[in-house]
Amino acid sequence: MTYTDEYLKKILQDTKVIACVGVSMNPVRPSYFVARYLSMKGFTVIPVNPGHAGKMLFGQEIVPDLASIDRHVDMVDIFRRSEFVTPIVEAALEAFPDLKAVWMQIGVENEEAAKLAEDRGVQVVMNRCPKIEYQRLFGELRMGGFNTGVISSKL
Repeated sequence: MTYTDEYLKKILQDTKVIACVGVSMNPVRPSYFVARYLSMKGFTVIPVNPGHAGKMLFGQEIVPDLASIDRHVDMVDIFRRSEFVTPIVEAALEAFPDLKAVWMQIGVENEEAAKLAEDRGVQVVMNRCPKIEYQRLFGELRMGGFNTGVISSKL
């Protein structure tokens, strides 16, 4: 799976609302800090997790499933094991007829689900993180992966 920078950048630029499936309320979990980061960058992140439905996270109510979202979603970001992705993509395609992208997190790959989405004209990214790609493509990663843009000259 090779994606051009232009392909990834366009997805991120065209996305305003992200449904984050499998988000955790635990701040040390990757899904938590990815969703938090994306919300801090101006994306509306709708957290999806049946175990925490009704609670609030990053200013949004956690919903139990994609069918419970009553608004437009541009991208579905999936934090679930690869074998659970196909039903998630099927639900996303049903719930959001104008869905632009399905993004599977690092370590998540499902060719069947990708084909379902692509056959409907939905862009797919597998085994990547939108937080990392956003930082890389929009100039936030520096040496060692850290933003070193602000360094005191008095050190």
